[in-house]
Amino acid sequence: MLELTTQGWILAVLAAIAVGLSKGGLAMIGILAVPLLSLVIPPVQAAGLMLPVYVLSDIGGLLAYRRGFDMAVLRTALPGAMLGIGFGWATAHLVPDSGVTLIVGIIGLSFAANALIRPDISNGSRKPSLVKGSFWGALAGYTSFVSHAGAPPYQVYVQPLRLPSMVFAGTTTWFFAITNFAKLFPYAALGQLSLANLEAAAILTPVALVSVWVGLRIVRIIPQELFYKLITWGLLLISLRLIWQGIMG
Repeated sequence: MLELTTQGWILAVLAAIAVGLSKGGLAMIGILAVPLLSLVIPPVQAAGLMLPVYVLSDIGGLLAYRRGFDMAVLRTALPGAMLGIGFGWATAHLVPDSGVTLIVGIIGLSFAANALIRPDISNGSRKPSLVKGSFWGALAGYTSFVSHAGAPPYQVYVQPLRLPSMVFAGTTTWFFAITNFAKLFPYAALGQLSLANLEAAAILTPVALVSVWVGLRIVRIIPQELFYKLITWGLLLISLRLIWQGIMG
């Protein structure tokens, strides 16, 4: 069993709640899971511990959004995501986590700041694009592989599409469910799915599953315009946190 202090278990439970809420539709919250755990265990171990929690929580999210997703978005973004995961696996020992964290934070901050300063840019609905989807999907797959931080690049691509809030949440859930499942194989090959991590994940998963339901309820009652404002501000705050973490890492 993974040895954690009381503070460590509290942070682990908070991380599991963040994962569950993200699978319920509040995608940006999930990016907090690894940074929270990284306060008490190494980032690589934190990522390995949380991946099974992500994958098992995905089941709840997929059931909730089994019909509410945009297939065109998935078709344009998932192939790139698989390439990004493969690239992350191939370069796992070459790129420092702090460098990737910093890049993710800068991308997310740039997009969120642009959306807040020039909101008219995001008011017009766009259509899915294979070129843009492949690029941002690959970046999301890569950063998701490194630290489960694929939400900012993914959101840069999907938010301007102005999907209905429930479809946005469902499409996000399906995208990351598929990418998380794909990450299991390289994570196992790299030795990140240790027995201690799996035992701890088994304890945390019920917490995450309950949080999926909570997240789903929240998404259903938030007005769509408020929903997009909240995820934009969430992206901004999380990106600032990632930039700080990258600089200090």
